Amino acid sequence: MANVTGKHPVDEMLPAGRLFLYGLQHVLAMYAGAVAVPLIIAAAAGLTKEQTAFLINADLFTCGIATLLQTLGIWKLGIRLPVIQGVTFAAVTPMVMMAKAGGMPMIFGSVIIAGLVTFLLAPFFSKLLRFFPPVVTGSVITVIGVSLLPVGVNWAAGGVGNKNYGSLTFLAVAGIVLVTILLINKYLKGFLANIGVLIGLLVGMVVAIPLGLVDFSGVSTAPWMGIDTPFYFGVPVFDMGSIIAMILVMLVVMVESTGDFLAIGEMVDKHIGEEELTRGLRADGAATMLGGIFNAFPYTAFAQNVGLVGLTGVKSRFVVAMSGIILVAMGLFPKLATIIASLPNAVLGGAGIAMFGIVAASGIKTLSKVDFDKNSHNLFIVAISIGIGLIPLVAPDFFKLFPNWSQTVLHSGITLGSLTAIILNAFFNGSGKNDTDDEMKKKLSGNTGMMQH
Repeated sequence: MANVTGKHPVDEMLPAGRLFLYGLQHVLAMYAGAVAVPLIIAAAAGLTKEQTAFLINADLFTCGIATLLQTLGIWKLGIRLPVIQGVTFAAVTPMVMMAKAGGMPMIFGSVIIAGLVTFLLAPFFSKLLRFFPPVVTGSVITVIGVSLLPVGVNWAAGGVGNKNYGSLTFLAVAGIVLVTILLINKYLKGFLANIGVLIGLLVGMVVAIPLGLVDFSGVSTAPWMGIDTPFYFGVPVFDMGSIIAMILVMLVVMVESTGDFLAIGEMVDKHIGEEELTRGLRADGAATMLGGIFNAFPYTAFAQNVGLVGLTGVKSRFVVAMSGIILVAMGLFPKLATIIASLPNAVLGGAGIAMFGIVAASGIKTLSKVDFDKNSHNLFIVAISIGIGLIPLVAPDFFKLFPNWSQTVLHSGITLGSLTAIILNAFFNGSGKNDTDDEMKKKLSGNTGMMQH
C-alpha cells in the first residue's frame, strides 16, 4: 500500500534525525543477542580477553555489513525489507564442539563453505514457498514469538546465571520500562509513539543508574579504534565433518529466515514471492561467507527486531539500514560498543516482553485469515505444529537421547514447528495451498499492516 508520495512505506526515506533514532532503537533491541554467541564461543575456545573483545567487534562489524546487504540489496542479493541480521543461535552447539576440537580456524572454514552452499541453494529452497499458506505462516510466526518470550522474561529477571535472578529490583525496573512503552502507545502519536521502545529503554537506564545496575567500568579502558582484519585467528581449516554440520545448521537457518521474512512481509504489507525469498536467502549465504572471512559466524534475520517493526509501525527499510551503519561503527569503535553494552538486562527485559509478544500476536493475526469452519483440518495443523514447536522450550531435555547429528534441528522450536506445519498442511490440504486460504487472502488483502500510529 503506497503512501501519499506514491512509494510503499518500506521504500520511504525518512529525515536523518528520525532514521538515526529509529535505527538506534533496533540496535538496542538486538545488541544482547548479537554479542551472546561470540562470548559463548570465546569461552569454549579459551580466548584471551583481548581476543574476545576482537571477536565481539568483528561480529558487530559483520552484523552491520550483513544488515546493509539485506536492507539495501546489491544485484540479486537482499530482500530489501526492514530486516536486521544477527548471529544464529542454531550454530552455537556445533561451533562449541569445533572450537574445542580445532579452534577458531575450523569454525571459520566450515562457515565459509556453508555460506557458499546456502547462496547456491537459495533459488531451489525458495520454490518451497508454496508450502507456506496462511495456516502454515501463522503457526510459524506464533511459534517464533512464543519461543522468544523466555528470553525477554529472563532478561527482566536479571539474566540467566545472575546470582540475584528474580530480584524485585530487576522486576521493578523491567516493569517501569514496560509500563512506559504502554503509556507512550496509549497517549502519544506519531514520532514519539514510534520511538516508544527507545524512550522506555532510556527511562529504564535512568532508573537503573542510581540503583547500581549500570556498569560503565569498561568504557574508559576500551580502545577508540579497532580494525577487523580478515583471518585474524589464522588460515581457515576445511574439515569435512565440521562443514557437513554447519551446512545442516544453515538448512535450519533457511527455514527460520523464511518464517522471519514472511512475518516481516505481513507486518509491512509487502508480498514475499519466490524472487524476494531467493534474494533474502542469498544475502544470508553471502553474509555467512563474509562472516567466515572476517572472523564472525552464520547470519540470519533477528526475530526480536521483527517484533519491534510491529510494535512501532515504522516500516522503512532505510531505518534498519541505519542500524547497519551504527553496527559497523560499533565494530570499528569498541568504546561505543562498550557504552551500548552497559544497558542492564532488566531494562532490555521490559522492552523484550512487549516486542516478542507482538511477534506472537502477529502470528495469531495471520491465523485469523484461515477458515477453520469449512476446513477443520486447519485446526489440527495449528494445534500440533505449535505444540511440537514448543517442546524444546518447555522440556529442553525431551530429545536428549536422540543422535548428536539431529540435535541442531531438534533444539530449534522454530524449525520443528515449521517442518510440522508444512508436513501436516501437505498431508491434509495437498500441495500446500487450498482454495479457502486463497479466498481469504483475496478478501483480506490490503489489511495485513501490523499497527499504525
